Amino acid sequence: MAQVSSRLRVRKDNDVTQVEFVDRNILDEANIQQIREEIERLVEGAPRPKLLISFANVDHLSSAALGALITINNKVKSRDGQLRLANIDPQIYEVFKITKLDRIFQIHESTDRAMASFA
Repeated sequence: MAQVSSRLRVRKDNDVTQVEFVDRNILDEANIQQIREEIERLVEGAPRPKLLISFANVDHLSSAALGALITINNKVKSRDGQLRLANIDPQIYEVFKITKLDRIFQIHESTDRAMASFA
């Protein structure tokens, strides 16, 4: 079975795991499932995960991707962790506002601001 390449760039910064997307468009169901599974493994690998997801490279996001983010958020909370989102394109942020997801997620303008917000 061929190794599937990661859809994410991951790096640790102290106790915070920073995740960036490889793809500009997160629309394909199979890719979204792979992304969700990769992030869930990161969450499950930490006793109290601190996760920062940067959308710096993302131009388009499907509703299925939003659903995956909600699932990830619930997993992080169930492990008494913290999740931050950063660098969201204004058009994508508008979707977060319309769907009221901006009330569920802690969204920051920049990675630096998101990093500073961790307790």
